[in-house]
Amino acid sequence: MNKNNDFIMVDGITKTFGSVVAVDNINLEIKQGEFFSLLGASGCGKTTLLRLLAGFEKPDKGKIYIEGEDITYLIPNKRPTNMVFQNYAIFPHMDVASNIGYGLRKEKLSNKELHHRIDHYLELIKLSGYGNRKADQLSGGQRQRVALARALIMQPKVLLLDEPLGALDKQLRANMQIELRSLQKDVGITFVFVTHDQEESLSMSDRVAVMSQGKILQVSSPDELYEKPENQEVANFIGTINFFEANISSIHNEICTIESKYLGIIKTKCKYNIYSIGEHVLVGIRPEKLKLHISKPEQDSRLIEGVVENISYLGERSHYYIKTEGLSKLISVSSQNVNRAQINKLITDKKKVWISFDNDSLILIKKNNKKTSF
Repeated sequence: MNKNNDFIMVDGITKTFGSVVAVDNINLEIKQGEFFSLLGASGCGKTTLLRLLAGFEKPDKGKIYIEGEDITYLIPNKRPTNMVFQNYAIFPHMDVASNIGYGLRKEKLSNKELHHRIDHYLELIKLSGYGNRKADQLSGGQRQRVALARALIMQPKVLLLDEPLGALDKQLRANMQIELRSLQKDVGITFVFVTHDQEESLSMSDRVAVMSQGKILQVSSPDELYEKPENQEVANFIGTINFFEANISSIHNEICTIESKYLGIIKTKCKYNIYSIGEHVLVGIRPEKLKLHISKPEQDSRLIEGVVENISYLGERSHYYIKTEGLSKLISVSSQNVNRAQINKLITDKKKVWISFDNDSLILIKKNNKKTSF
């Protein structure tokens, strides 16, 4: 691995706690000025990896570089990083200005320069005029902004954020996501952000690394993760997806012909060097890519037939769960609430509905090479 090409380089890092492998031989490259997220369920290793970057943990093997410098065994305060924690860690006996300027106390700045810097970061976090407020007079969102300003005022090359929005309520969290992304663009610092919330990572990040059991499953832009997951675990973790079993019957010019009991015979794009003729695959379709019909469309022969078993009302849209004969799992269809009243009646009446799809909406996922007969 060339440690000079990327801003942050993680080279074969492994970290164990007893018999538990928390981080398993991870290689990772993060670009300068990037908003990069580590995403995964609890226990996947994302926080341990962040703590390794911060210097709070030491690896069993591997190296970490920032701007080509080996920082693997540097203590935290010698690294060009700073960290923001989920619990804010605001000093309750200090006012806002003192909290923000706490890290500058050893820099021997004049009072004028100190207050100038603090005022600058108060303005940056949209808390101008709050310098004399005590920590217990702030809301949760305001405290988190103060924690961000206290980290940023030290002008680190990398800001590490360990689920910093986890303690906020849903509406405040959504607002803070927008503000945090805007703040990152304003300061131009590389952010490495840990979260278990898929929507949070997709809405804020330039790129996302999906982690599971100490390994990185995929590193991609948010749209690529959602539209082109590389395996079943990523596809399941990022959003909701419907899977159908199928076999590949032919491949020509990176177009696969797929045979499926429920989808019929269809053609879709695939890479010739990844898939092979006769291979058993999974075909994924996102709920919003499916269209629900309350009467059978005459012009479309590729239809899935079923009955509506349940509905989840989500405001501007609803999720419809369709029972199809022979398929054990319900098919999820997301639709804007236009014909909701008509479809609701179909639940009581148990009348048939039809689902249509476009070939471009299909996602091929590798499973195994054993052919399945339908």
